[in-house]
Amino acid sequence: MRTRTLGTLGRAVAACAIAIPFTLASGAPTAHAKNGDTHVTGQGVEQTLDCNDSTLLVNGTNNTVNALGACWAVTVMGSGNTVVADTVVDNIIVYVSNETVYFHNGDPFIWDRGRQLGMVNRIDRAAA
Repeated sequence: MRTRTLGTLGRAVAACAIAIPFTLASGAPTAHAKNGDTHVTGQGVEQTLDCNDSTLLVNGTNNTVNALGACWAVTVMGSGNTVVADTVVDNIIVYVSNETVYFHNGDPFIWDRGRQLGMVNRIDRAAA
């Protein structure tokens, strides 16, 4: 019985040993904001805020966020959200569909998870 438990534990450890390097090597961005995170959650929320070098997370439906200053990163989840950011430093990640993210400055890594799953999102540099 003891050998069987160690065998199961050994397989679990081996699976983790394989999965962790694969996850780290997958190229997924990691965001480390200077000042924590800024959350906007809800339906139909219209908000202008100072990003303050933080990660902006927008979650919900039909929210409109104008992010002033520099955002470390922007992550949008839900549907029909619009984010216009002055500057995005590190990355933009968009999940699900019908999301719009425009940024004026920065050279962020853009990861459109929705498009990877066949959904339509708009992520682009805003016209000057």
